[in-house]
Parts: sequence; structure tokens; C-alpha cells
Amino acid sequence: MLRGSRLCKIRSRTWHKERLYRLQEDGLSVWFQRRIPRAPSQHIFFVQHIEAVREGHQSEGLRRFGGAFPPARCLTIAFKGRRKNLDLAAATPEEAQRWVRGLAKLRARLDAMSQRERLDHWIHSYLHRADSNQDSKMSFKEIKSLLRMVNVDMNDMYAYRLFKECDHSNNERLEGAEIEEFLRRLLKRPELEEIFHRYSGEDRVLSAPELLEFLEDQGEDGATLARAQQLIHTYELNETAKQHELMTLDGFMMYLLSPEGAALDPAHTCVFQDMDQPLSHYFISSSHNTYLTDSQIGGPSSTEAYVRAFAQGCRCVELDCWEGPGGEPVIYHGHTLTSKILFRDVVQAVRDHAFTLSPYPVILSLENHCGLEQQAVMARHLRAILGDVLVTQALDSQNPEELPSPEQLKGRVLVKGKKLPAARSEDGRILSDQEEEDEEEEEAEATEQRRRLISQAKQISPELSALAVYCCATRLRTLCPNPVPPQPCQVSSLSERKAKKLIREAGNSFVRHNTRQLTRVYPLGLRMNSANYSPQEMWNSGCQLVALNFQTPGYEMDLNAGRFLINGQCGYILKPACLRQPDTTFDPECPGPPRTTLTIQVLTAQQLPKLNTEKPNSIVDPLVRVEIHGVPADCARKETNYVLNNGFNPRWGQTLQFQLRAPELVLVRFVVEDYDTTSPNDFVGQFTLPLNSLKQGYRHIHLLSKDGASLSPATLFVHIRIQRF
Repeated sequence: MLRGSRLCKIRSRTWHKERLYRLQEDGLSVWFQRRIPRAPSQHIFFVQHIEAVREGHQSEGLRRFGGAFPPARCLTIAFKGRRKNLDLAAATPEEAQRWVRGLAKLRARLDAMSQRERLDHWIHSYLHRADSNQDSKMSFKEIKSLLRMVNVDMNDMYAYRLFKECDHSNNERLEGAEIEEFLRRLLKRPELEEIFHRYSGEDRVLSAPELLEFLEDQGEDGATLARAQQLIHTYELNETAKQHELMTLDGFMMYLLSPEGAALDPAHTCVFQDMDQPLSHYFISSSHNTYLTDSQIGGPSSTEAYVRAFAQGCRCVELDCWEGPGGEPVIYHGHTLTSKILFRDVVQAVRDHAFTLSPYPVILSLENHCGLEQQAVMARHLRAILGDVLVTQALDSQNPEELPSPEQLKGRVLVKGKKLPAARSEDGRILSDQEEEDEEEEEAEATEQRRRLISQAKQISPELSALAVYCCATRLRTLCPNPVPPQPCQVSSLSERKAKKLIREAGNSFVRHNTRQLTRVYPLGLRMNSANYSPQEMWNSGCQLVALNFQTPGYEMDLNAGRFLINGQCGYILKPACLRQPDTTFDPECPGPPRTTLTIQVLTAQQLPKLNTEKPNSIVDPLVRVEIHGVPADCARKETNYVLNNGFNPRWGQTLQFQLRAPELVLVRFVVEDYDTTSPNDFVGQFTLPLNSLKQGYRHIHLLSKDGASLSPATLFVHIRIQRF
């Protein structure tokens, strides 16, 4: 891989181009040849941005266009975010295996690297680039170039003084140990040293009892002397110190930069919630127009969009089904220029990828525009391809109307669709499965009658009706007290506008409805560019299936990723108790008085990414904003001042405080932006997590890019205090 391989890049039936791919010496990036010359940074992709490496014809592109190449010679590199797959064919099966196995090893090594190792790797890769003549010696000019690369605009006099203090050979060049000393000084963390010395005393090492005192002040659960000793043995780098159960500053930094020192509670990263409650008691990660990779007007449809949604923990995907040629139903955004894909290909993608990340049930939300014949074809494909994975009858014949739990439905697929009334299930009863896209018309009585006439032009086949077992689509007409008992197996689909109206007008009645039945919310059809709405409003009322356009990055998808970040990223989050009790009095519009104070001291940031890599003198002016997303009375945002020309180690030391009324629903979003006086600030990175998973004390926040990829080693360092009363 270091020598490079000539691999054939496959884009279409006729576009097959040979390109050179070579692993860089850092072992963390791959250089590739471009036909059109561009800036050097655009000739590289990073191992940390790879979502998966698949062997053979395991992508839509290779299944359609790779027929000329044997599967044993093919591989697909799938990336996180919106970047397209890289479909490749090697000259031999052995060459293909070298890349498949090699990339797997590199990804495993990257996952196993500590934050300190990533930092060392990161700084040495820039050092290699700054060494313009590759003589392993650094002149002051090369050091200045290095500083700009790592986002530091350091005063020339200060930089030269630091340079000379490390130039022990006095030859205007740094080499070997001198370079290491310069980097050590550059990477110093005065704020960590101050905290360390506060607990370590004059001997400048932490004993196990002193470390225990720090853990207790942090508010760590289960802080014991044995726990302190375990941390020393895990993170201390100096063997002599480790043998004497002492922790040096380096070991302390290693601990605070590890997952155990992060803001996210490590105990919440695996499945820790009760998974034995009815489906209606969970928030369920849901996608709208899942088949789209771009906008809903002219964007391409692809089975790969389903694979990506599942890789992000999605558990409810949408299939817009239309009449296709040759008796085969197709999926696309009807009456638009979006491309079409076969229904059966999507069902195969569900079979192959639905349970790679999470074992919990998947819901297929069918928007059905097909006639009776092709509906029967859809039902046959679902049964034939999914087999026993498909739920075709109630699990509990004694209580067929009760919703089962995620645990009971592990590894199973549910169909959400229209259900024929039992008495008329043989006659192809006339029903509509179409979402209510135009809410303005829906309000008018005359339009409602017209809808009924239109719906009479559509029918549903008994074969497809039989597959709607626990998710029977129905229209939610009213929330007034009704003598009819709740019907848990009925699912209502509402546009964001209708849902907001219910939240505003029905309040607690809507919350109670959602304790017993599933509600799906989807974006307005007017969002032509596939923009999203804020999902928080819908979660506040207990809506379970809050469907978003997964292909559109932005703060809305950040909130979704933050909500489902915990519980093993399994796509199911147990709702707070106030949203599960049938007789709950909770109303998100009237949550009561403040119950919690959140205080965040924003201390420093480390190694923020350079936004304009093509301009060496472009340095970020970072500020930090903390956003609270919850019930309307809790929503707030506060920010620090900006720091001029320093993305490497900016310091703030500013305190932001929030009063919270419904803390169990709160998401906290940390955002770093590049301040601009004349135009909107540029996004640098963010991290979102539930308040109930936020650890107190001194914590590092590991930042993510706009599309959710790690920006390692970029971090924020903060102090968090949560007071409940």
C-alpha cells in the first residue's frame, strides 16, 4: 500500500479509469491521482472518514456497472457524510485483498489510538510537511510555516525566542531532540498543569489518595481508592511512577484526554436502558425520503442512501412506492426528476444492512402509490427477500393489539402501511396511503371531501394489508376524549405543521396520545431542497418517529445524532417517565418552574481545524457557543468572546449559565465558530449530547465536523456543574 497500486475507478457502465492510490507515510491518509490537477490537499482521503470497506460487488455502483470485473477483484470504500462511494477494481484478487485487509487494520489501529497518540501523529505529519527540503532539520522559516499550518499566528519575536531556547546547537536549525523540545513547549497545557498542581502539591506527582480527591471533586460515581489505582495503571506512561502508584502530569493528561475524561458518560455508550417496554415508549431514529442522496426535486435515488441511514443508527426508513415498468414497483419522489430504483433492490439492502449496527427492529414506512397488482408484487418481494425476519403476525396471539418491546422484536422488520378492516379484507377495500403533503388544503372541509374522492381512486391489496401488523397507518383526526379505547397498533403520520398545531392546541392530550400509540412526523413538502425542521419540538410531546432528511447536514441532524448518541447508538432511546405515563399531566408548553442549573465554564480549545487550508496565512478567530435545546422555556444560547488568530490553543475562561425546567428532555450543543465581522461566522466543529449523559467536572469535548466525522485531535476543555433542586 505504501508503494501504491493502480486501481480502476468505476463510475458508470462506460466510465472506468485507472488511477494510482498510495498510502501516505503517516498511515492515516491515502493519496490518489486526479485527472484534473487541484490543490494537493484535495488529492487525499483520510482513514478516519471511512465508514466501511466492502469486498466484491457490495455497492449499488458495482452491482450495476462492475459486471466486467470479477467480484474477487472489487472493493468499495464507503465514506461518512455525503461523500460518494469509491468503487474500485484491482488487477488481481490478491491486490484487492491487500487493500481490504490493510484498510481494516489501519481503521482498527486508529480506533485503538489514544488522544495523545493521535495528537503526536497529527503534529508530526505537519512537521513532515513543513520541512520543505526534507532534511529532518527545521529552520525558523520552516517553524513559522509549521505554526501557520497548525492554526497559530504567533508573534515573530515570541516564536523566535522559543526557537532559540530550543536551539542548543546554536546553528539556526532544530533537529532531533531540539524539535521534540520545541513541540513539547508548543503543546503545553498551562490550564491542565494548574489543575494538576492544585492536587499534587510540591512533589509534582499525584498519589492514589490525591487522585481520589480529584475524582471526588469531579463528582465521579464510584470514586474509590481502588478506582484511582486502576486509572494510574491504565494511563500513567512512566513505568517507575506506575510501580509506586503515582501519576505524573503526562499520565494525568492522558486520562483527561481519554473517553473516561470526556463529557459523554462512558456508561451511556453501550445499551443501558430498559428495552422491554412497548415501542411507543421510545424515541426511534427515523428517516424521511430515505432513498434520496440530495434534494427531493432532481437528486439521485440510491440504495446506498439506505445503507448510510442504517450506518447512522436509523431504525425507520421510508419507501415511496410507485408503478414501475415490467410489473416491478419503483421507489422515487413522485412527479419530480429524481431517479428511480427498484423496490426489490431496496428490500435486499434492508436485508443485508439493517442490523449491522443495531439489533433492534426496523420499520419500513411505505408510502404506497401502486395499483393492486404491483402492491401484490411488493408483498411477495417483502416475504421472499426478508423471510422470517419480516413480522407477518402478532407475537402474542392472546394480546394481538399490544405493542411489543424492542427486545421482543430484535432482528425483525415491521411494515408500516394501510390495513383493511377485518370484515372487508378480501375485497381490496379502497384506501389511500399518501402522506398529507398540503396542510393548508387539509384545513378546508371542501378539500377534505375532495381528498376522500381522490383516495377512492386507490385501493390496497389484501396481500400488502396483511403485512401491517403492529404499524397500521391511520389519519389522526381528533384528540378529543373518545369512548373508543386506544389502539396501540395504529400509527399516525403528521406533517411538521400539523404536529406543531397539535402541540400548541392539544398540549397534554397529544402527549397522552403518544404514550400509547406511535406518531410519525415528516418535513413539509414545501422544503424543496430537503431542508429539515427542528426535531426537538416533536420529541418534547413524545412523538416517537421524528423523520428527518438524513442526507442534509445541519444543526437539526446534529440534534438527531446527539439524541441517539447514547444507548449503544442502537436507534432506540427510552422516553422520560413524564412522556410514558398514560395519565401524565406534562405539557411542554407549561413545564413548571426551573429544577436544574447548568453552569459551563469554557476554558480552552486544542488543535481546531484550519478552515482555509489553501491560504497559509488564514487563521481562525474562534468563539464557543453553548446551545440548550429542550421545551420552549428552556431553549437558549450563550457564547464566549472570540480569540483573535489562534485555533491551536485559544483560552477563554468564561462562564455560561442556564436555568432548566425540563432537564430530562434537554440536549446540550457545543459549537465552535470562526468569528467574522462582515459576514456570518463559519462553522468549525460541534458536539451534541443529552444533559442526562453529560458528566460533571473538568471534561474534554471531542469535536465533530458538519457531517458527523471526527475532527480529532480537536477538543474543547470545559468545567461542567449541574445543580438539581
